[in-house]
Amino acid sequence: MKILLVDDHFVVRQGVLIILNKILTNVSVFQAETISKAFSCINNQFFDLLILDVHFPKGSSLELLGYIKVKAPETKVLVFSGLNENKFALRYIHAGADGYLNKLSSEEEMQRAIHTIIKNKKYISNTIRDQITDSVLSNSPLNKLDVLSGREMEVARLLVKGEGNIEIADSLNLSTTTVSTYKHRIFGKLQVSNVASLISLFNIYEKSL
Repeated sequence: MKILLVDDHFVVRQGVLIILNKILTNVSVFQAETISKAFSCINNQFFDLLILDVHFPKGSSLELLGYIKVKAPETKVLVFSGLNENKFALRYIHAGADGYLNKLSSEEEMQRAIHTIIKNKKYISNTIRDQITDSVLSNSPLNKLDVLSGREMEVARLLVKGEGNIEIADSLNLSTTTVSTYKHRIFGKLQVSNVASLISLFNIYEKSL
């Protein structure tokens, strides 16, 4: 089995590497500390499993996820993040990830997640499973921000952080015109008219940002 571990923190990669070598046999683990390096690895060889962090200084994890699901749909993807799973897990599952695991999870839970995904099943925690059940029974969305697409969500987060169109375009490798289009869509979908209102909405639904 060939695994690509994509995380910008060396200590995290080394810790995961130790666990992978412990719970799997005949495994080769490749590492990428940036999204661009991950793209290069994926373009040069096939991986059975991609373990992917969410946030990087440059590049988009959602873009990488979408790319590998098109280029190599057989590759399983486990999102491994320190961000609150209540707010991010379903978004990445909907985008094509096969599982979402919090970095505070135990070694046993990581083993369970990896073996579940290898068997062509989705892995989510009991907490997220209960949230889905409650949402279906109440016929209400888990998060009002879920109306945004993955790319719209990335643009929205940067707007909330105070970045302008030029900075967002540079960060996400988009044109300023495209950023303006996304901004218009975001305001329309969330029914807000300015960034201040957008920030207020994020303070309610994504306090971890």
